[in-house]
Amino acid sequence: MFKYSQRLIVVPLIAASLALTSCTNGKAPTEAAPESADQHTGHNEHNKGEHREVSELKPRVVFSHDNGLTTIDPETGDIINEVDRPGFLRLSGAGDGRHVMVTEGDKLLVFDSGLIDQPHGEHSHYYEETPRLTDVSYDIEKAGHVVPHDGSTALFSDGTGEVTVVPTDAIADAKASSRTISTGEAHHGVAIPLADDSLIHTVGNEDERFTIRQVDARGETLTETTECPNIHGEAASSEGFAFGCTDGPVVFRDGEFHKIKSDGYQRNGNLAGAENSPIVLGDNKLDEDAEQEHPTSIALIDTEKLEVKEVELGSTYWFRSLGRGPGGEGLVLTNDGNLTVIDEETGDITQRIAAIEPWEEKEKWQKPGPILQVAGEYAYITDAENRELIVIDLFDNEIVQRHELDFAPVEMAVATG
Repeated sequence: MFKYSQRLIVVPLIAASLALTSCTNGKAPTEAAPESADQHTGHNEHNKGEHREVSELKPRVVFSHDNGLTTIDPETGDIINEVDRPGFLRLSGAGDGRHVMVTEGDKLLVFDSGLIDQPHGEHSHYYEETPRLTDVSYDIEKAGHVVPHDGSTALFSDGTGEVTVVPTDAIADAKASSRTISTGEAHHGVAIPLADDSLIHTVGNEDERFTIRQVDARGETLTETTECPNIHGEAASSEGFAFGCTDGPVVFRDGEFHKIKSDGYQRNGNLAGAENSPIVLGDNKLDEDAEQEHPTSIALIDTEKLEVKEVELGSTYWFRSLGRGPGGEGLVLTNDGNLTVIDEETGDITQRIAAIEPWEEKEKWQKPGPILQVAGEYAYITDAENRELIVIDLFDNEIVQRHELDFAPVEMAVATG
């Protein structure tokens, strides 16, 4: 039996600013034109279908694959809804626990999981609807990182270097106000919105990026660092933020940037944070000349002590392998098929849970491979080769569900409502 939590743990940022423009109604979402055969195949994605009140919200798992999107019930394995939309689709949590952002080239589409938490005075009412691809989308050239934080969600355009900031609770509202910020030049970046309307973002161009800057609501620079070569990856901790670089990470805390310098090449490009921990889990690549490095160690970045601890796992992993447990423990899905559990403070490996068959990383990252996502006290793991979804109870460290899938998942998002 599942023990459901209403809290969604999301793991997953960057952007830049030579010129910053802000307006209260910037790059607003657009409503899709009426459905036609050229735009959509299948008709159920725009019909809400059944709307019913329930006593509690149970997680739903959304998958992207070669033929579109599939939403399933992770307790029963039943398919709740399918959207026929061929192509390479990436998935990111919108930040409200309900909606999922679907990256499709130069657009970010808003997908509704159908899990509704409606506040009513001192309590809430819960409703379920049929999942659907909504009519709301955002025109974001070479759409990149989606970063929710402090009540806003930042959408980064790798094609222009612009950041569109939208209130998280209005992400599916076609009339939502938004503001657009220019970071200067196009680059693969990320931005983090803060509660005071300031923004942390990367600065760079197509050839290089090494600057992270915080700007206020007017676009004035508050502070910056130029000590993060090839910046990639961001995660929030209880103390601040960590950013991945190729010579040791950068930490932003208490309004200042702090460099944790490594002795040589050390790339942390994929990071996983936890709101209840000062530690950020990161990958740990050490071979500067490798075309496709397969690291066997991870980095524990302490954003309070400004230290990095390396932990040897004895097995490799890839960028979709990292997660955090309900107690802040580090989780890594290694290629021996184990979910490796790491004590965040000591670096000790406390559990190796046999989850899926051993696997190898594909040469092209877009190909289906294993995925780890965490929501509440459960880890959700896909076995792409064997087309399975495995659910692990992280309190008991045991598999509670195993479901066959009729597709090979490319990406996965867990919605909790």
